[in-house]
Amino acid sequence: MLDIDTLSGDLEFAEDLFKAADKLRGNLEPSEYKHVVLGLIFLKYISDAFESRRIVLEKEDPDLVEEPDEYLAENIFWVPPEARWSYLQENSKRTEISLPNGKRVDIGGLIDRAMESIEKTPINTNLKGVLPKEYSRPTLNKTMLGELIDLFSNIPMHNGSGKDLLGRVYEYFLSKFASSEGKRGGEFFTPRSVVRTLVEMLEPLQGRVYDPCCGSGGMFVQSEKFINEHNGRCDAISVYGQESNHTTWRLAKMNLAVQRIDADIRWNNEGSFHRDELPDLRADYILANPPFNISDWGGERIRDDVRWTFGIPPVGNANFAWLQHIYHHLAPRGTAGVVLANGSMSSQQSGEDEIRKTMIEKDAIDAMVALPGQLFYSTQIPACLWILAKDKTANGHRNRRGEILFIDARDLGHMIDRVRREFDNEDIEKIADAYHRWRNKDPSEAYQDVLGFCKSASIDEIRKNEFILTPGRYVGVPEAEEDGIPFAEKFTDLKFQLEEQMTKSTELSNSIRTQLGLLPEK
Repeated sequence: MLDIDTLSGDLEFAEDLFKAADKLRGNLEPSEYKHVVLGLIFLKYISDAFESRRIVLEKEDPDLVEEPDEYLAENIFWVPPEARWSYLQENSKRTEISLPNGKRVDIGGLIDRAMESIEKTPINTNLKGVLPKEYSRPTLNKTMLGELIDLFSNIPMHNGSGKDLLGRVYEYFLSKFASSEGKRGGEFFTPRSVVRTLVEMLEPLQGRVYDPCCGSGGMFVQSEKFINEHNGRCDAISVYGQESNHTTWRLAKMNLAVQRIDADIRWNNEGSFHRDELPDLRADYILANPPFNISDWGGERIRDDVRWTFGIPPVGNANFAWLQHIYHHLAPRGTAGVVLANGSMSSQQSGEDEIRKTMIEKDAIDAMVALPGQLFYSTQIPACLWILAKDKTANGHRNRRGEILFIDARDLGHMIDRVRREFDNEDIEKIADAYHRWRNKDPSEAYQDVLGFCKSASIDEIRKNEFILTPGRYVGVPEAEEDGIPFAEKFTDLKFQLEEQMTKSTELSNSIRTQLGLLPEK
């Protein structure tokens, strides 16, 4: 499991860096400032990677230093001279810069020119239309831009570990901007501990990984980190995604480029329901956090669709459209983890109960996990995880046909600030371990129900509960811990405390009455 503690030094560095960058923001809104900062971090990353490769080539064969293909061969973007970080840093304090064509620009214009030249370079095809190019707009403080360039110039990223550090800085900045934007931030970023829970449960070590609403690509980043932590090969997985928000798609493309993840991420403004960019894809793993309870998803236009295996989803809520779209894209042995609103587990409206019933009867659901509230930037209401499986006997697992694992994780996690909760390593391991034991054939890792936490329920039991999938209905209530104090002693102590409180209450009341010139109570 990826250990948060091993990253603490880097995260402290990223936190200090974010605080310094945030001080430069002034009156700029986080939603606008986000693109300013993340674009510069990306520019710093590709420039540093380019310079590192350039140093190697100068030693090996100086004649190849200016050959773009020598960089492409190492999966490194070609950075033209006018886009290199050293050039921007040299001019970061200047109010006016003369270009070779005689045009005069400020530092904002210089950054826009750098972004444009990178996109226009033929071998950088993956970056076409991705990079932000609005740094020269009059409303953007140019002194701030120069100070940001100086700030990011201090990030050490000239070696292998440096590349990892910048990836973590970029990821940390994404999460902080999501937190600053609140509900809007949740549209592009799923909290890291929620993603890690899904990744640890599904263990995507090889095969095709897909996210039909990929946001800024956090599911893919955590999947790659999982592989690295388990000594796997990152080239053993293929990454596919789709995103309908063009701005968010650009963030995903930059994020995955910084993380050195080769991915096929598609964009169109119609979305995965109405223009499925990958109709023939059958993924081994799907990890997704669709927008909750979307009512205007255009369901009335696609009532007859091959993806609606379990029933036609209601036009007023997209939850069961997402579940069926995802199930449709699973390979014969594939598994999926989907974050949805709690209502999806028990809703009786608009035929959702019938779709849920059919999914249960056809054994499409592997596990259900109830999450605590306050885990998400976009909503304070609690959510749940649906774990779907095409074949419950696949990949050497125990035959769990006719059963569903219920996990109640509502009491896990800790508050990291006034409004948001987060899982730690132990919480994630507890959830993932219960799921793995339930699926595992190894008798040395036998699964056992834990009262109040997890329960393997048969479909017959679920039928008796009217096909409602709320884990609390199945796991029961944990027994109260016995403290060894006899009941009579507890009762006497409670009686004494109550009498003491009543005496103090009377004394306080009499003191107040005396001050008001009234007679004391008897």
